[in-house]
Amino acid sequence: MSELEIHGQNQKLGKLQEYMREFVYGGIDGAVTTFAVVAGGFGANLDTGIILILGFANLLADGFSMSVGAYLSAKTDKENFKKHEKIEYWEVENIPEKEEEEIREIYASKGFKGELLEKVVRQICSDKNLWVAEMMKDELEMMEETKSPFKIGLATLISFVLVGFIPLLVYLIDFFSPIDSNIFLFTSLLTGFAFMLVGWMKSWVNHTSTLRSITETVGLGLLAALVAYYVGDILEGFFINKV
Repeated sequence: MSELEIHGQNQKLGKLQEYMREFVYGGIDGAVTTFAVVAGGFGANLDTGIILILGFANLLADGFSMSVGAYLSAKTDKENFKKHEKIEYWEVENIPEKEEEEIREIYASKGFKGELLEKVVRQICSDKNLWVAEMMKDELEMMEETKSPFKIGLATLISFVLVGFIPLLVYLIDFFSPIDSNIFLFTSLLTGFAFMLVGWMKSWVNHTSTLRSITETVGLGLLAALVAYYVGDILEGFFINKV
């Protein structure tokens, strides 16, 4: 077994796997958001057309908002890293004695002593880039994000819209070709399957128990739907009575 396989990485997926975390969590948010809207609309006895309008409005607006937030967060992290990296380069060039002593303290805390410690310090401080990299990692505890902020935002948007569309699918079919059966029941079952699939993907990404991950994801969706349903039901009764 290769080291990549030990860490749960699939060579066939390549760069795509780097953005699986964003895809999974974007999908969870998309399904929860849209299913909550559908459940709230069902609880308020809204027409299919109104539920679709509210659902698609939330799907697109929240998906875009979330993807922009993910992009800006990743971009800010990169900029923050570069800012501190620039400061460390200045300190290495202008106050090398102080920075060298900090390297010595860092490796002494790791158990290095005597001549071995001094040899390690000399080796690190002989290479400015290595020196700065060590200061960033061990002193500031900062690691550079290698993923593209744009791709992070894009993966979030795609997953939010794709998975978030599932709770609207049955209502969309019903709008064009009326269904005699309970469409909310079909929507719940289909969305439940989507939650299970995303929960499985989450367990794969986080290397956690599949059953636990699926249960947590389905439970989260169910809780959001129940809250939305009863809020819609209460508000419907309140406003109808007012009218």
